[in-house]
Amino acid sequence: MDIEKYKYYYFLGIGGIGMSALARYFKHRGMFVAGYDRTSSDITQKLCDEGIQVSFSDQTTSLPREVSDNPSETLIVYTPAIPQESILLNYFRTNGFYLAKRSEVLGRLFAKGTGIAVAGTHGKTTTSTMVAHLLKQSTLDCSAFLGGISLNYHSNLILSNKSSLIVAEADEYDRSFLQLFPSLAVITSIDPDHLDIYGTYQEIISAFEAFIMQIKSGGKLLYRKGIPANTHCNRSIEIFSYGTEDDSDFYPLHARTDGRYQLFDLKTPWGVVRQLVLPLPGRMNLENATAACAVALLEGVTESELRNALANFAGVRRRFEYHLDHPKIKLIDDYAHHPEEIKACIQTAKSVYPGHKITGIFQPHLYSRTRDLAAGFSDALSQLDEVILLDIYPAREQPIEGVSSELILKEIKISNKYLVSKSELLSLLEKVPLQVLITMGAGDIDQMLEPIKNLLTSLYIKS
Repeated sequence: MDIEKYKYYYFLGIGGIGMSALARYFKHRGMFVAGYDRTSSDITQKLCDEGIQVSFSDQTTSLPREVSDNPSETLIVYTPAIPQESILLNYFRTNGFYLAKRSEVLGRLFAKGTGIAVAGTHGKTTTSTMVAHLLKQSTLDCSAFLGGISLNYHSNLILSNKSSLIVAEADEYDRSFLQLFPSLAVITSIDPDHLDIYGTYQEIISAFEAFIMQIKSGGKLLYRKGIPANTHCNRSIEIFSYGTEDDSDFYPLHARTDGRYQLFDLKTPWGVVRQLVLPLPGRMNLENATAACAVALLEGVTESELRNALANFAGVRRRFEYHLDHPKIKLIDDYAHHPEEIKACIQTAKSVYPGHKITGIFQPHLYSRTRDLAAGFSDALSQLDEVILLDIYPAREQPIEGVSSELILKEIKISNKYLVSKSELLSLLEKVPLQVLITMGAGDIDQMLEPIKNLLTSLYIKS
């Protein structure tokens, strides 16, 4: 199927980070683009500002005439998050439209160039964004479909008119990454997640091994040392490891911290790249940077290009992103929604602010994830000085009997812990003394950032 032969493109779930990148791509190509999402967000507002029609009504009356009148000339792109009972989804299925999953469309576009795919249950968004930045700032250049908003480019889509290199975040949810056949693949982590899809941890590992098998003959795999998959299952590729220890092919040397910056040398199979500056804190970001630098060097980026580009990497929205940075109060937002991500976020905060009280607000994402990983969440959140839990954000799921945020709360080992609704959150924040406040979660907690910021400004900065 020629994915670009259509005149009209309609996206079911257009506000999703992966979907919005594809919508932007087709809009850039001069196509008519529109879509539906359940609720308004910063992403949907920006899409509207860019000339893309977005509706929030799951009714056929909300469809643009260009779409409803031209089924044979319209491609419908959807995600597994769209419920099967969706009125629009069923209308398209029964009225002659061609439907394709987001992963299928990305796979078709990815196949048009030389693909670099970054996979992993966590770390893939920052790493893929960093890879894209390092390549974009070099003579190689690249295009990229990202799973987060790059703060350097203010978008999740990067385009090039001269380079065949394409960077994509490879999403393991629903086995979507098995639509990609990369020339170079990165695996940052393989942890238990999406057990509602996979059933068992072993099935997740098997899916990553299937992904490794899809690397093109003569291609390369870069994996974090210690992942549980059989990284040598594809005998037609070159294999490299990375990590923070010296038994990896790529690892940092002499790493030291200067405030929020990290300085390190990079050991490679061919020598040492010296005097690299990473303008992000935390061990996890150092690990991500090691992977991204390794990819850049494997692709042919020069040491000078690498050094300059890494030093001006601004990061990714909602990845340890500052919203208040004042001597009296810090407000940081992070997308962390898995126990390992929460641990990394808290460790980063502690490394930057030793001796400070670290308070975390966590909104669990999905009933199934909460059920499957409740003990892990409790353990991770116990590393905080104070925990504020919100109710579960259900996303695509219906409630599961007996599953609530209380499952996490009761096993948290610290005494300073609260469970409140979003409507009660600001009142609680007025009462508890704060120094460093982190909001965490993959739901709609980011929509609380502005009122939280306003409250903290009035309490700590303007008081």
